[in-house]
Amino acid sequence: MKASKVFDQWPERYDQWFQTPIGKVIKTYETELILEMLKPSKADLILDAGCGTGVFTKDFIFAGAKIVGLDLSFPMLARAGEKLSGSRFLMTQGDMERLPFADYVFDKTVSVTAIEFIKDARDAVDELFRVTKPGGLIVVATLNSLSPWAERRKISGEKGHPIFQEVVFRSSKEMRNLSKVKGIQKNAIHFQKEEVPERAKQKEEMVHSRGLDTGAFLASCWRKPQHGQQF
Repeated sequence: MKASKVFDQWPERYDQWFQTPIGKVIKTYETELILEMLKPSKADLILDAGCGTGVFTKDFIFAGAKIVGLDLSFPMLARAGEKLSGSRFLMTQGDMERLPFADYVFDKTVSVTAIEFIKDARDAVDELFRVTKPGGLIVVATLNSLSPWAERRKISGEKGHPIFQEVVFRSSKEMRNLSKVKGIQKNAIHFQKEEVPERAKQKEEMVHSRGLDTGAFLASCWRKPQHGQQF
């Protein structure tokens, strides 16, 4: 089944997960990391590729940016449109591997937990670079292959879970190698889904300063070179 069709069934469940007690904690730490890297501002036109239901898009808009949200799944995109109606949000249905935009359109581009559903992730990252203006930021987040979360989801896929059957999780090194441009990688979420929220927060704060590379949420950031600069 195509990824778009799989996710067509998930808008409601996807949003509900982030409303659970532990889902809210996870969302907080993931959002902090993405905003730290992306640094959205009122001057920015940002592409959110694989925006889903707009869970993270809302935070970029709140920071003042104008957002174009792209997703393969129309029901996911429609949910985002409903939630973000009246805001600085435009949406389009499309494929991350063949972005329907000209070169150098966006000040910044971001993609959160979508690239694991693309086997040749380099093509998708190349596309994000292509549509980003020189000097702009490209931020891509995924589920870290070195984390227990990834192992659990692989097992779910093997047992027939439709979303995780063909998923590709990557490590910090593998994400780094998706571009010739030198980037940075950071991770978060060093606790498990079953953790009591308060204990999860304590564990995250305790582990944060240790620089481990096994956090479930792995984010990479690259700055596109200016014209004439070497990659």
